[in-house]
Amino acid sequence: MPIHMTARFRIKPEAQAQVEQAIREFVAYVQSTEPDTLAYTALQESADALSFLHVFSFRDAAARERHSSSPGVRRFTEVLYPECVTPPVFTEYEAVASTWRT
Repeated sequence: MPIHMTARFRIKPEAQAQVEQAIREFVAYVQSTEPDTLAYTALQESADALSFLHVFSFRDAAARERHSSSPGVRRFTEVLYPECVTPPVFTEYEAVASTWRT
């Protein structure tokens, strides 16, 4: 059964360019190396450019574990965590219904 999660965080103003670049590199890493990460979207709040929401889904618990322990996550968190105002908040969800079109 897929696992759906979010991560919310807010960063320091002086870190915005660095963090945005790290996010782009991280999402590219996920896309190219994690076939069992079904979706990964990084969103930036329109009214507060320092606040972010990441929405992601894994095929199963094993895929989540592979993601969490990957070199890409390690590199991303080494950049992100020191620049956060507070630590990221992770929440897990169960799907009720969905559709996604691009």
